[in-house]
Amino acid sequence: MAEASIIRIPPHFYIHVLDQNTNIARVEIGPLTYIRQDNERVLFRPMKMIMVPPRHYCVIKNPAARDDNGQVLFDQSGQAKLRHADLEIRLTQEPFPLYPGEEVQEGVTPLQIVYPDTALRLQALLDFEEEGGERRVAGDEWLFEGPGTYIPRKEVVVVETIKATVIRENQAIRLRARKEGEDRGGVHRVTGEEWLVSKVGAYLPGAHEEVIDIVNAFILTDKKALHVRALRPFKDAGRRDRRTGEEWLVTKADREAHIPSVAEEVVGVVEVTTLSSRQYCVVLDPVGADGKPQLGQKRVVKGECSFFLQPGEQLEQGIQDVYVLSEEEGLVLRAVEAGVLRRPGDRWMLRGPIEYVPPATVEVVLRRQAIPLDENEGIYVRDMKTGKVRAVIGHTYMLTQDEELWQKELPPNVEALLTSRRDPLADRSDRGQGGGAEQRDKTRVVSYRVPHNAAVQVYDYREKKARVAFGPEMVMLGPDEQFTVLSLSGSKPKRPNVIKAICLLLGPDFFTDIITIETADHARLQLQLSYNWHFEVKSRTDLAEAAVLFSVPDFVGDACKAIASRIRGAVASVQFDDFHKNSNRIICSAVFGFDEKLAVRSSLRFSQNNLVISSVDIQSVEPVDQRTKDALQKSVQLAIEITTNSQEAAARHEAERLEQEARGKLERQRITDQAEAERARKELLELEALSAAVESTGAAKAEAQSRAEAARIQGEAAVNEATLKAEAQKIEAEAELQRLMKAREQELNYKKEMDRLDIEKQERLAQIESERFAQLVKSLGSDTLTEMARAGPELQVKMLQALGLKSTLITDGSSPINLFTTANGLLGALPGQGQNRESFFVFPLKKKKKTCHCVPELQLLW
Repeated sequence: MAEASIIRIPPHFYIHVLDQNTNIARVEIGPLTYIRQDNERVLFRPMKMIMVPPRHYCVIKNPAARDDNGQVLFDQSGQAKLRHADLEIRLTQEPFPLYPGEEVQEGVTPLQIVYPDTALRLQALLDFEEEGGERRVAGDEWLFEGPGTYIPRKEVVVVETIKATVIRENQAIRLRARKEGEDRGGVHRVTGEEWLVSKVGAYLPGAHEEVIDIVNAFILTDKKALHVRALRPFKDAGRRDRRTGEEWLVTKADREAHIPSVAEEVVGVVEVTTLSSRQYCVVLDPVGADGKPQLGQKRVVKGECSFFLQPGEQLEQGIQDVYVLSEEEGLVLRAVEAGVLRRPGDRWMLRGPIEYVPPATVEVVLRRQAIPLDENEGIYVRDMKTGKVRAVIGHTYMLTQDEELWQKELPPNVEALLTSRRDPLADRSDRGQGGGAEQRDKTRVVSYRVPHNAAVQVYDYREKKARVAFGPEMVMLGPDEQFTVLSLSGSKPKRPNVIKAICLLLGPDFFTDIITIETADHARLQLQLSYNWHFEVKSRTDLAEAAVLFSVPDFVGDACKAIASRIRGAVASVQFDDFHKNSNRIICSAVFGFDEKLAVRSSLRFSQNNLVISSVDIQSVEPVDQRTKDALQKSVQLAIEITTNSQEAAARHEAERLEQEARGKLERQRITDQAEAERARKELLELEALSAAVESTGAAKAEAQSRAEAARIQGEAAVNEATLKAEAQKIEAEAELQRLMKAREQELNYKKEMDRLDIEKQERLAQIESERFAQLVKSLGSDTLTEMARAGPELQVKMLQALGLKSTLITDGSSPINLFTTANGLLGALPGQGQNRESFFVFPLKKKKKTCHCVPELQLLW
């Protein structure tokens, strides 16, 4: 392109041509055919001019200087003058070229449209003066608010686009001043100051305002209030002065929706406190009438009501129910402050029936309820002033304000025996199995059911005396009484302190012991003995005799030791063989002793506690020495073997005897059975002969009977067939008769219906004809009918006058009529005619013709 000599420049195109002699570039604008000189050089191909359409702009860097008329200024050498490092914003104009040195910093760009509720925050880069005369200093900021089109300037830069914030109902926006000045409402603001705008609609912040947050209003209802605290001194929405840190409630009575201002903060939402008619509450540190909290005071609020707790107030124990006391209930009250009738610390009791709400000066210590007690039930009550404990038994009792339930402590072994489920009589052998223990109410009077034929000793430590209760009876302990626990020996052989019991069984019963003895020949034996025993009580009302029963703590162990000592002493003086043969006599005599008659006594009585041993049962005798035990076992086995052999021989002899007897019985039975079989065979042969005879005669008889029966059946079948045929014919005849009767009846009904329809038709036709005639007469009119009626006779009269006839008669021609004398009677004599009359003759005519013969000799065909 640079070497071409002829350059064709289209319209709206341009080129830069450099004069190499002067080193100056110029612009050539089309349409033009440019012839390049030798000293010139075209810097680029033809380039299209810059066209800025409407509502567009472009930014030119280093623009050419222009005069007041807009013409480009050139220096002395012919080169365009440039404003270096400057910018020029060009709007819509004719296409223009770029002069040498000009650059496009920003291409053709649409102008920015600022929509409604939108603004551009502008900042001045240079000092300048706007068209309206307002002067801007570098760093100034202002808004270009829409709607409109923003035309840029080189001295101004767009910082940001600001959109309006929509404020809805019960909303506000929180603004902060970025610079000291006036807000949109004309209020002077300092830097950093915050305020709220709550006007509903779109709010466009100013140039020196910034939106911090959108604040939603708190909707206040009858059940919700707002707890607010002041951050600095100000006047609230109710125009009341608030100090820093002051707290208050905003309720629905103040306003339905509350938007917190910038000088207050929301502590929380307070729910309404609702009390029913059966509820109350105690408010601590209540707020007085002056709005200040009364620290340390209380206020009782009774339902039915609803209220909000003021800041600083709190409920002592929440919402409480009103004390509704019945006749069996009461309240123990204590005064906490001095009153009219009470001093601080006084206790008293309020009994029902009553509804009670304690005032602020009274404290409810506890709620009492009457304790129902049966005849065998009771409680321990202690007087807190004196410390005295007593038992209340057998009636309903309510503790007073100075009384309390007292817990009676028992020894652990007694506690275990009372709470166990073992029956002292039925479960006396199950010592090792403890029943399921129940927790005892220690405030209840301790009771124990003494079983039948048993005794329980109770000792009163305050009175220093004991009492014995015989069963069956219910024993109830006083506050200072305790059970006497029996610790008896048990197991085999007897060991001490095995059995723990409260009640003493009086027997009869038994206990078993295992003792070891030694004979005179030093044979050691182990005996298992069972003793039957009982206590001998003559009078249960005698306290001294009853106390003797419990004088020996372990009567089982003492009795077993005493009896074992006697047996050992008696056995030590006899040989083993003698003891083995006479063990029962030796043991019984050793245990019971001899009376004055040298007879063995029947029982052994212990006078210390009236225990009586009535009998001794020797359950087993076993040697302790192994050799003695083996020898005794051999002798026993030998004796058993001898006895077994003798028993086997006797059994074998008896078996042979029984076998011989069985064989004889079998032979006799066989002979008897053969005789019976022969007799049965004879009877069988006789029966076979009789059966053959019966069979021969029975066949013929059966055949004859079958033929007779067949004939009888055929006859009966024929009779039945004839009867059925007759019945069938009768049914057919009856059916045909019914059919004919139905047909005749239907035909008769048809004729009746047709006649009825014909009559209705004739009546309808007659009615139609009469209606037609009536309508015809009505349509013709009376005058027309009169004229028609007159026209016929008049015409006849005229015709007769013209014909010279006096009268006429028309017949159907079926029979002749003699009218010689009738005419005068019919027509009468015409006036003015005198006595001249003429005769008429009427003759019958042929079919469909009527002939009227008149005199004189005139024939009229009609």
